[in-house]
Amino acid sequence: MAFKSDIEIAQEAKLQHIRDIAAKLGLSEDDIEYYGKYKAKVDYNVLKRLQDKKDAKLILTTAINPTPAGEGKTTTTVGLGDALSRLGKKTAIALREPSLGPVFGVKGGAAGGGYAQVVPMEDINLHFTGDIHAIGAANNLLAAMLDNHIYQGNELRIDPRRVVWRRCIDMNDRQLRFVVDGLGGKANGVPREDGFDITVASEVMAAFCLATDLKDLKERLSKIIVAYTYDGKPVTAGDLKAHGAMAALLKDALKPNLVQTLEGTPAFVHGGPFANIAHGCNSVLATKMAMKLADYVVTEAGFGADLGAEKFLDIKCRVAGIKPDAVVIVASIRALKHHGGVPKEKLGEENLEALKKGLPNLLKHVENITVKFGLPAVVAVNRFPSDTEAELELVKKECEQLGVKAVISEVWAKGGEGGIELAQEVLRLIEEGKNNYKPLYPLEMGIAEKIQMIAREIYGADGVDFTSAAKKEIETIENLGFREVPVCMAKTQYSLSDNPALLGRPSGFRITVRNVKISAGAGFAVALTGEIMTMPGLPKRPAAENIDVDENGRISGLF
Repeated sequence: MAFKSDIEIAQEAKLQHIRDIAAKLGLSEDDIEYYGKYKAKVDYNVLKRLQDKKDAKLILTTAINPTPAGEGKTTTTVGLGDALSRLGKKTAIALREPSLGPVFGVKGGAAGGGYAQVVPMEDINLHFTGDIHAIGAANNLLAAMLDNHIYQGNELRIDPRRVVWRRCIDMNDRQLRFVVDGLGGKANGVPREDGFDITVASEVMAAFCLATDLKDLKERLSKIIVAYTYDGKPVTAGDLKAHGAMAALLKDALKPNLVQTLEGTPAFVHGGPFANIAHGCNSVLATKMAMKLADYVVTEAGFGADLGAEKFLDIKCRVAGIKPDAVVIVASIRALKHHGGVPKEKLGEENLEALKKGLPNLLKHVENITVKFGLPAVVAVNRFPSDTEAELELVKKECEQLGVKAVISEVWAKGGEGGIELAQEVLRLIEEGKNNYKPLYPLEMGIAEKIQMIAREIYGADGVDFTSAAKKEIETIENLGFREVPVCMAKTQYSLSDNPALLGRPSGFRITVRNVKISAGAGFAVALTGEIMTMPGLPKRPAAENIDVDENGRISGLF
C-alpha cells in the first residue's frame, strides 16, 4: 500500500457539514456563524446559557520533551477523542491554532497526523478564521498608538528608552528581532531601538486565551504595560485609551472556532500561545465551552509536561477554575532512543540500551504529573512500524514500576480504532476518581521563590542563578504590586534544563534566569531562561520550500 501524506489523507476525507457537527453538541444554527461549509464560530453567549450545566470530564494530553523523532501529542489527542466517541461517549476536543511561523518553518502542518487529524487541515494550518491576524492587528494598533503618543507631545512623559511593547508578525523572521525605527526626520516619529515578536508570543495572545469573556478581555488589555515614564511609573494600554479599539478588533476572534476530526468528532481549535514562551494552551473560552457541551473533553498543552502541562496546571486551571480528571503522557520509542543518544538516522534500529538511557525523561514527566500535581496518568506509546516488542515491553515494565500503565497507541495508522485501549484506560482512571490535584506553588510565594520551586521540582535543577538584571526586574515587578501572580517560564522545549543539548533526565545543572518581565494583562510574570527568543528564525531548509498550490487551488506539501 502506497504511503499517503497527512494532507492527502485529509483531502480524501468526506467531511460532514459543520451544522451537523454543531448539532452533535446540541448547538443550533442560531448559535454558530458559518465560515464556509466546514468551519464555524460559536457565539460566546452560549456559555451564559449553559452556566448551570455540569462540566464534562477533562482529559489533558501532554508529552515528553520533544525531539526530531516525533512524539505525536496532537495526533494522540485527536485519536483519543475519536476513540471515546467510538465508545459512545459524547466527546469534544480542544486544541490550539497553529502559527504560520512553525508551519512554514520547521514542521509543516500542526493539526494531528495520519488518520487522527482535525480538518479542514489546510485551512486550520493557514489563515483559518483570521484569529491570529486579528491578534497581530490589535498588538500593532497598540504599538502605533504608543509611538504616536510620544510623537504628538508625550503628555504621559514616556521615556522612549523604556518602551517595552514590541510589534509582531506571525512569521519566523530573525531579521526583525532587533531594529531601529522612526528614522528619516521629525515627521517620521522618534528614533529608537525596537523589535518584533512572533504573534503567538504577544501578550495580546496570552490575554486573549486567558479571558473568560469580552469584558474580561477588555480589562486584561487595559492592564498591559507598554512603557515606563521618566519617573519609572508604568504606562498601560488603558492610559493610552487603546484597549477599547483593541477589543473591537478581537470581538469576533474571541468566539471559539468549531471544526471536526476525520471521524466527525467536534473539535474546538482556538488561540495559540507558544508553550516555550507563553503558556501554551488553547483559550479558556473554548475549553469551558467544550466542557459545557460535551461529557468528555480532550485537550492538550504545548511541548513537554515541563512546559505546557506545568503552565496548564499552575496558570490556566487557576484562571478558569477547572482541573483535569486524567492526564495522558505521550512518548514514542524513537523519541526515547533519541533522548538516549541515538542519532535520527539510526532510530529505526532496536537499541534497548539507548532506550534505557532515554526512559528517565519519560519517567520524570510521569513523576511530575502523578506526584508533584497529584493527578492520575497513563502513558500513551505512539507506535511506529520500527518499534520492536522488546522495546515496547521495556517501556511498559518501567512505567509499571511507577504505578502507571503504558498503553500502545496506533491512532496515526488506525484513527479512533487504534486508541480504544487508551480510551478505556483513561475512563478507568476517571471512574476510579483518585485525583489529588493541587497547583505546585501558592500564589502568596514571591516570584523568585516560585521560579526556584518550578526549577527544582519540575526540571530537577539544583537551583537557579538570577542575573543582576533579573533581580532588579523582580524587585520592580513586586514593588508595582505583582508579587502574587503565577510564573510563566520561557525555556527551551528540548530539555528539562535550559540547555537544549542536555537530553534525557539531566542532573547537576542550574537554571539561569536572564530577565523577568510582567505580563500584567495576561496576569503572570515571564521568566526568560537560557537563550530562548520571542522571535524564532527559519531553518536552512524551511518547510515553506515544499508547500505549493496547483491551478485548481489544491495545496500540497503541508506535511
